[in-house]
Amino acid sequence: MADKVTAPEIRRMKQRGEKITALTAYDYSFARILDHAGVDILLVGDSLASVIQGHESTLPVTLDEMIYHTRLVARGRKRALVVADMPFLSYQISIEEAKRNAGRFLSEGAAEAVKVEGGVAMRETIEAIVRIGIPVMGHIGLTPQSIHRFGGYKVQGKEKDEKEKIVQDALAVEEAGAFSIVLEGIPLDLAQEITLRLTIPTIGIGAGVHCDGQVLVVHDMLGLFDMYTPKFVKRYADLSAVMTEAVQRYIKEVREGSFPGDEHSFH
Repeated sequence: MADKVTAPEIRRMKQRGEKITALTAYDYSFARILDHAGVDILLVGDSLASVIQGHESTLPVTLDEMIYHTRLVARGRKRALVVADMPFLSYQISIEEAKRNAGRFLSEGAAEAVKVEGGVAMRETIEAIVRIGIPVMGHIGLTPQSIHRFGGYKVQGKEKDEKEKIVQDALAVEEAGAFSIVLEGIPLDLAQEITLRLTIPTIGIGAGVHCDGQVLVVHDMLGLFDMYTPKFVKRYADLSAVMTEAVQRYIKEVREGSFPGDEHSFH
């Protein structure tokens, strides 16, 4: 098995020119499979609010729920770096509360880093969390916890003033001490500019090919979630169809009496 992935190793991967792979995970079984397959980062995303809980946005998921799912993922990984999303209102109210909640992800959830949305506005918060020894992954551009301010899930950084703001957000996150930064829903030329300017890795989702790495929601790339499919998603499998066919075969065999057979029975 390859060496354990750590936050410093993620930074070194950029220096070596190695692309970083990340996928979301929300439970032990998925984490174990993704980790064994060789993914570098398991992100316990607040996207679980949608793909696991059925909400229309990421906003309803709670801190306790996020910690619970992080703990499940951590049990399933051996190599990958486990990063936990800090959910809405777990870090915006005060720096002291942000530090306490970030610490809970490590002490109770066995996470190895946390992810915080926001740029310039979150600089002091990121600095404070990093200062107490907790690695932070930043997240700028289309930040899902701010969808009401954006008016929905819209690409950010198309206009010149927006582009400059996002660049300043990226620089602020790096200066605050983050070990990496997610760029979501921004034009690929802007993502390329940020990637070239930063010394920390950029991890794209809907930000084009020039980022240092990529992340996708695992349910999207495996075809397990179809409430909506963003343009940037590539579906690598259609497991929903596979599962539907398997369940229908099971129903048929139970109803016709061919399952369970003699080989599934005790004598």
